[in-house]
Amino acid sequence: MAKYRNRLQIIAEILEIVRDGAKKTHIMYKANLSYKLLCRYLNEVLDCGLVRVDRKEDCYVVAPKGEKFLKRFDAYQELRERVNNELSEVNKKRSLLEQMYTNSQVGNPSRKKGSTRNS
Repeated sequence: MAKYRNRLQIIAEILEIVRDGAKKTHIMYKANLSYKLLCRYLNEVLDCGLVRVDRKEDCYVVAPKGEKFLKRFDAYQELRERVNNELSEVNKKRSLLEQMYTNSQVGNPSRKKGSTRNS
């Protein structure tokens, strides 16, 4: 099953591609975007100052604000990965607890369905 990228991931990918300068076609193919989506994202990153046009080289390059964005995005991705790993561990521990509970219910023949401890 394909994993979809979110908006921030696409923006970060575009910024990585234009770090050393890139033309529209190169960005479009490297970022795997349709021309329509590429134009929309390029307009966004240009408008907010993450990317600039290098008229001399006739290409797009990452702006200082874009470099700052990439540093923060990398930190965010690392944190997100750690949190996901921790959440995975928490879910495994919960599953083990649930298995212990279910196994104790199945393995205890003196406990009847519907009976309570206090009865």
